[in-house]
Amino acid sequence: MVSIGEFGSKIKENISRVIVGKEKTIERVLAVLISGGHVLINDVPGVGKTMLARSLAISLGLEFNRLQCTPDLLPGDVTGISILNLKTNEFNFRKGPIFTQILLVDEINRTTPRTQSALLEAMAERQVTVDGRTFQMEKPFFVIATQNPVEFEGTFPLPEAQLDRFSISLTMGYPDEKSERKLLKGISTEHPITSLKPVSGQDELDSVLKQVKEVEIEDSVLQYIISIVNETRSHRDIQLGVSPRGSIALMETARALAGIRGRRFVIPDDVKETASDILSHRIIIKPEARLMRRTNRDVINEIVESLPIPINNEKT
Repeated sequence: MVSIGEFGSKIKENISRVIVGKEKTIERVLAVLISGGHVLINDVPGVGKTMLARSLAISLGLEFNRLQCTPDLLPGDVTGISILNLKTNEFNFRKGPIFTQILLVDEINRTTPRTQSALLEAMAERQVTVDGRTFQMEKPFFVIATQNPVEFEGTFPLPEAQLDRFSISLTMGYPDEKSERKLLKGISTEHPITSLKPVSGQDELDSVLKQVKEVEIEDSVLQYIISIVNETRSHRDIQLGVSPRGSIALMETARALAGIRGRRFVIPDDVKETASDILSHRIIIKPEARLMRRTNRDVINEIVESLPIPINNEKT
């Protein structure tokens, strides 16, 4: 049986053949996948968001679909529609792109709130209801959604309820000079994704999903998570704090990250270094804080730095 650490290492190494210099981002996306969450990537076009999703699906040998969001996209274009079969005089359901294992929702804020909401049931309950019929999703069902944080014309900001469905909000950023040089040399003949092969499969993934639930988290680390989240609910600069769903996401992602790093237990650093990515999109800061040019990440980082790190965890 492959361990979480072995599984993580070979997946990261394989994806890094395509996505150069972004090992930290790859690690966190993989952690969210095996913890049962979903990923929102906020970044400018051309930094590799689509390639990351495709590389992950290929590496795991999973089914992959891409949904390009536009203002005229309808909910039926996401979930599927029932079509009348004239021969049998019955309606046949034709599944939409949401019926896959890894779904890339590109530029999610380009489509209307009505269509955005078509994703909610699948993301939260792993099922889709159409015309009164409920269809179960395959396992795993993992959404990677992207949005451009620079362009706002013709966009529809995600409501808080939908933002809260994403376990983590990431930015990939531009590569450094060394990584970009390696990238350019790597695609001089053909794109590396064309030769990318699966290095794992459904059976290994199922095993890893079970092992993640066995990663230990001590009471002192749990209290550390609770303290961070509670502070967001009373902070002077925060209008809306983190919900219990945020606490769960922080705990589960920390457990997955610990497993990927070869540990069977969570340490406070697993929580501390992911808190900003997991909690920042779940809060609303007050107008006066925005006027002072403070960001959600600034506030979360301030909270994390102000709280004492638990030191009674003997395993650390």
